[in-house]
Amino acid sequence: MARTSVGILRGGTSSEYDLSLKTGAAMLAALPEDRYDTRDIFVDKRGYWHLRGAPVDASRALSQIDVVLNALHGGVGEDGTVQRILERAGVPYAGARPQGASLSLNKVRAREALQRAGIRMPQAVSFTLGNELTTGEMAQFTFSQFGPPYVVKPVQEGSSTGIRMAMTPLELPDVIGDVLDAFGAALVEQYIRGEEANVGVIEDFRNEELYVLPPAQVVLPEGSRFIEPSHHHEGTLRHTVPSNFTHAQKQAIAELARAAHRALGLSHFSRADMILTPRTVYLLEVDTIPGLYPGASFQPMLESVGSSVPEFLEHAIKLAMR
Repeated sequence: MARTSVGILRGGTSSEYDLSLKTGAAMLAALPEDRYDTRDIFVDKRGYWHLRGAPVDASRALSQIDVVLNALHGGVGEDGTVQRILERAGVPYAGARPQGASLSLNKVRAREALQRAGIRMPQAVSFTLGNELTTGEMAQFTFSQFGPPYVVKPVQEGSSTGIRMAMTPLELPDVIGDVLDAFGAALVEQYIRGEEANVGVIEDFRNEELYVLPPAQVVLPEGSRFIEPSHHHEGTLRHTVPSNFTHAQKQAIAELARAAHRALGLSHFSRADMILTPRTVYLLEVDTIPGLYPGASFQPMLESVGSSVPEFLEHAIKLAMR
């Protein structure tokens, strides 16, 4: 029986380059060799594609490929660019289509779509370098909308890259200025104290249209107030599955995850990040490429229902080729 040729895209131009390499390595290791002929397609930090160590153009790298698994976290891997390249090449691929990917990666546009769908999120305002306001005026405007503490995020970065906290309005101008200088746009979000959760959604899995995995309760390293990039790279986050959430909380998490997946027009799978308070659940953001690197939450969520990374990837391949 002929093996399915699977191209695995990893590396990339974003700040999540190292995590992408690790997710791609997990994909390469997980697919059974008797059924799949895997091809490691490396994209370097400048955006050049490589196959077997040699630079090639994208069309050459994708030739004679049956299906693609995209492990390019962030940047061109999640903003619709790579998805459009794959569609022009006529190669089936797993994951979000260009529009859904682009929408999800942009925190400001994603918030607008999610809130139109009635999804509860922390209050937030956004600014760009094009705003004719000083950072002091930006801070004053933010304070007029909601009080501290504040979480200030780049608009198009993942894995907690560039996130800063301002505990008081007095700290906020400098923090906004730092994020604007580094990334060109900033989302200032109300800091919600509560329990953080990750939850995965898989389409047409186990006879459900949108199957929601049991949520993973995120345990931060001691002394941390929020997830930092080093926690992802060093694998210091702990994910408790089964979680300590109540049945009602788990139901609310599942409903929110399904609603967010639909509101963003996503395909095949997604992973949502949430904050739970004693009264309600807030959605933080949705990731279109769940991490499979060591310390990420998706693998323990799969294992908690007797599944595995190989089963998930084979299912993703079937969805892509359908």
